[in-house]
Amino acid sequence: MDIMRDEILLESGTNEIQILEFTIDGVLYGINVAKVRQITISEPVKFMPHTHEAVEGIFKPRDEVITVINLPRFLGSANYEPKEKDMFVLTGFNKMTVAFRVHTVEALSRISWKGIQKPDTTINGGNDGVATGIAQCGDDLVTILDFERIVAEIAPETSIKISEIDALGPRERNNRPIVIAEDSILLSHMIKESLTKAGYTNLRMFPNGHDLWIFLSACKKENTLDENAALIVTDIEMPQMDGHRLTKLVKDDPEMKHIPLIIFSSLISEEMRIKGKELGADEQMSKPEIGRLVNVMDALLVKKEEKAKQAV
Repeated sequence: MDIMRDEILLESGTNEIQILEFTIDGVLYGINVAKVRQITISEPVKFMPHTHEAVEGIFKPRDEVITVINLPRFLGSANYEPKEKDMFVLTGFNKMTVAFRVHTVEALSRISWKGIQKPDTTINGGNDGVATGIAQCGDDLVTILDFERIVAEIAPETSIKISEIDALGPRERNNRPIVIAEDSILLSHMIKESLTKAGYTNLRMFPNGHDLWIFLSACKKENTLDENAALIVTDIEMPQMDGHRLTKLVKDDPEMKHIPLIIFSSLISEEMRIKGKELGADEQMSKPEIGRLVNVMDALLVKKEEKAKQAV
């Protein structure tokens, strides 16, 4: 079946998510519907040599060649051999289309990001775990998988490349305070490393939009916003508070709305771009474009300083 995004995309800034529930070995997992393009019965797959063991091969629906990842095998299931009744979940993120083999597709659930909790890292494989959150969907607990992390492990070249920073050439040190909301531990580390290499040395990382909003609210109360937040970078998908809700809160606040805000997410599409613009985001771009992120940060900070000088 097709996922009709114009029907399922939620109203902007409500801090809600729709989850597609699926099973592997009878265990419930979930993916944000915004990442799903289509759900189909599995099809024959052409094997491709010299690939990651979880890469099953490719298939060609219509005119597009799509890589198939055997999700049961990636997750360590002994029951990973393809079966006719398996399903393909076709996804679109990071400007890629990838199909994931799953055993069954169960339901769609609409919940608040507040209802999604981060799993304990000691149980979830430490910082390298592939579960980004645990959601209560009705009577069921659903494990939300970090599909960006999965693809990055299988094909590291599709993730953030610090070589893009090297290509920018020599850069001056920039001590302006940058606050960043990113829930993926892996991507948070890579973003921080890349921005530091680009000269941005005053970085403060937050694991979700809620924690960043609490920080900004405290700075506002203490009248120290400009000293602590010259620019905001936020992901969209995050437990507790997503990036769209954070953007709405910041841009609706008279004392915060002047702070440039960039949405840096794997989910950027035409629909998502419209959402972000409605909420007041200054710029939006898709991961893993870290070099472009640096250039946009540079431009927004210069623009902000010019406005401040004109206001004096």
